[in-house]
Parts: sequence; structure tokens; C-alpha cells
Amino acid sequence: MYDPVLLKTFLVVAETHSFTNAAQRLGISQPTVSQQMSKLERAAGRILIIRDTREVRLTDNGDAMAGFARTILAAHAAAESYFTGSAMKGRLRFGAADDLAITQLPKMLRHFRQLYPEINLELTVNQSAPLRRRLEQGHLDLIFVKQSAGEATASTRVAKDTLVWMAQDNLTLAEGNPVPLIAYQAPSLSRQVAIDALEAAGRTWRITCNTRDVNGMLAAVRAGIGIAAFPHSLIPSDLVKVSNRFSLPELVDVDYVLMANPSAAREPVQALMSAIMSRGVRREA
Repeated sequence: MYDPVLLKTFLVVAETHSFTNAAQRLGISQPTVSQQMSKLERAAGRILIIRDTREVRLTDNGDAMAGFARTILAAHAAAESYFTGSAMKGRLRFGAADDLAITQLPKMLRHFRQLYPEINLELTVNQSAPLRRRLEQGHLDLIFVKQSAGEATASTRVAKDTLVWMAQDNLTLAEGNPVPLIAYQAPSLSRQVAIDALEAAGRTWRITCNTRDVNGMLAAVRAGIGIAAFPHSLIPSDLVKVSNRFSLPELVDVDYVLMANPSAAREPVQALMSAIMSRGVRREA
């Protein structure tokens, strides 16, 4: 029997790669996190986490435990809901930035619907700025979006990332030519960041593709018609970071955040927030 409390802490450590950040997210002390991870390793009889002065990472056994932990916690929540008769009902209007569709978010939402089948989950996929407007207008209950790192908003940060320049590996750019830019249609955070950075560096640029969604952007980059500003952790395996090529300027950090409508039903919103926080943001393999 594995203690669900230990498993939940383990998954947050696995996501944050930090005992300190896991403690902050869970609202407990860092020594408590260390004690819980030691207890879980004793229960498993295996080393699950390697921790040194530079990083915290999972062993192969740790990766296996992460999969088991998600299954165990999901079964635990379903059993608790069934036997207490506390199954949540109602409607939850959820919005997600479309580049998050290439993470494990779709799988997470399927799992959420299995756990809470009586919640009518309505999904809206769009760019971050339109989703924020819809939340402010009361048309959405919860959104999962990007914003500039450290931006002062009423939000819960799930993860931090960095915008980098992404392109096809064999893309070439003649010296002195304008940077061929692939960008989302305005208003767009990554579009504005890219343009501001190029202009601040004195680089000329031209838009070679305006796209409405992430699939259009990735198709254009794969076609080799330009370079795009894109979250580093979400770059597909067939494309590469080219920030160190072509004398391109550095870009900024971004936060992935959850924003809730204060007038929305609290329980469904909190349930989905907890599901996303426990999984974090990872690119789908």
C-alpha cells in the first residue's frame, strides 16, 4: 500500500525537479518533502529520485513509480467519490491556449471526464489574449494560458518556460537578409515578443506566415519558410531551437497559468485545477 499523500508529493517533485519548489506548491516545508520522499523510497525498496547540488531527477524506477502514482491517485479519487456519493455535477467552461494542445492536456482532460462523468466539460481552444477576454466577460470558468513571466495577475502558476527561436534544422538565412518570421495573428504574446526583440536588436524582419493556430505555425516551420518564437519545452522532436544561430536576440520567460472566474462553481474549477497542477506541462511524446 502506497500512501496517496506521498504519491502526490512525489508527482509534484517529478514535475518541478525541485524539493523547494514542490514544497512551495504543496504548502509544506522542504524538510517535509525530503522526509516523505525517503519514506516512499523505503516503501518501494528502490531509489526513485537522484538529487545533487545541480538538479533533481527521476531514476528509471522513479519514472515507473510516476506512472503507477497517477493511476493509484485516480483510482483513489474515483473510489472516494463513489462511496461518499459526492460525485460533482454541473457545467465547467474551460479554455486552453492552443499550443498547449500538443502537451498531455488532452489526455488529462479525458482522464478528468472519466473521474467526473457528471460534469459537463465544455472546451474552448484559442490564443491566450482572447481567452482572457472571454474569462473577464464571464463566458469561461477557467482558462489555462501563457503570460509574461512575473506578470501581476490573479492566477496560479503551473510551470515556467522560455520562448526561443524554433526552425527546421536545415534552415539557412543569408547574412543581412530580413528574419523570415512565422507568427500568430495579433494580438499574440509570442508575436509581440519576437518583433520587440528583433527591433531592439536592430534586426530587420518580415512576416512570411500569419497563422491562427499552433498546427498552422508548426506546418509553416516544417515547410522551412521561416523562424518562430515558441516555448522551449514544447518544441516537437522534428524541429530545433536555433536561438544560437543567425545572431538572433534572446527572448523572454513565460509562465503557464490557470485563471479562474470568481463567480464560477468552485468545486469543479478546483478539481480541474488540481488535475492540471499535478500533471504540469509536458510535450506529448
